[in-house]
Amino acid sequence: MSDVAHLGHVEIYTDRFEESLDFFTRIYGLKASLVDGNSAWLRAWDDYEFHTLKLTRHHTTGVGHIGYRAQSPEALERRIAAITAAGYKTHGWFDDDPGHGRAFRFEDPFGHIFELYYDTRRAEPEAGDRPALKNMASKFTAQGASPRRLDHLNLLATDVSEFRRFMETCLGSRVTEMIQLDNGRVGGCWFTVNNKTYDLACTEEHGRGDGRLHHVTYATDQREDILRAADIFLENGVHIETGPHKHAIQGTFFLYVWEPAGNRVELANAGARLILAPDHAPVVWTETERKKGQAWGLKTIETFHTHGTPPVKLD
Repeated sequence: MSDVAHLGHVEIYTDRFEESLDFFTRIYGLKASLVDGNSAWLRAWDDYEFHTLKLTRHHTTGVGHIGYRAQSPEALERRIAAITAAGYKTHGWFDDDPGHGRAFRFEDPFGHIFELYYDTRRAEPEAGDRPALKNMASKFTAQGASPRRLDHLNLLATDVSEFRRFMETCLGSRVTEMIQLDNGRVGGCWFTVNNKTYDLACTEEHGRGDGRLHHVTYATDQREDILRAADIFLENGVHIETGPHKHAIQGTFFLYVWEPAGNRVELANAGARLILAPDHAPVVWTETERKKGQAWGLKTIETFHTHGTPPVKLD
């Protein structure tokens, strides 16, 4: 429907704010646009907006909200009308974030809060951070893993088909790939609002939680960046959960780690895969195919199906 331009930012909660901030800046390699007592507005070196990750001090972990930028003020109003007409829970307008103008917040059926905005604040590199080439957002400083840009996030939901209806209705997203389980349920969907292969994934919740985050992902230029990052994480005592390896779905070269508070973070090299065909049909993976593991045979580890944030309190 092209009313929504792209995934803008993700807010992550942490109950270990100082340690998480150190991870995301010194080790992961994001730049800080602004830090106050309760939040930090961070971005990768070639993200054009003021921030793509908002890290917020909280009593637990997980995702605070997900921000998408609209194509225009008129497109923003059209999306709000569609969201309101569809009957999804809305939280109204917010105008208190230094990274962008007013934003309209709404909620999916599983407790994840989204916002749509148009007016935004661009990255403002200081003198020592200005790039030599004017078509880059800021200087590449080789700090930590140094990802180039925000790529996607993965949310968890007990009913992926219902989440799909939400994404198609509210954001005009289309599905590029999906998992069809033998029991008839959809095990996962990968969504895009533009010609990237995906900007958001939703997979089935196995932990009996609500509104949970599976992971947030930043992109690197090449696979070798991820191999170097694995050594950086190792040297800094970061928990490497799985990888480096290649996904079967979407074909990304990946590495998953847990930041100090327990939120899962991915580095990925997506290559040059774009969805340019206007009549692209979703690629459907069967349960049998998925049980074969990742692209080169690595089996998906158990925590990848069960770990999400915030953690679920077991009875």
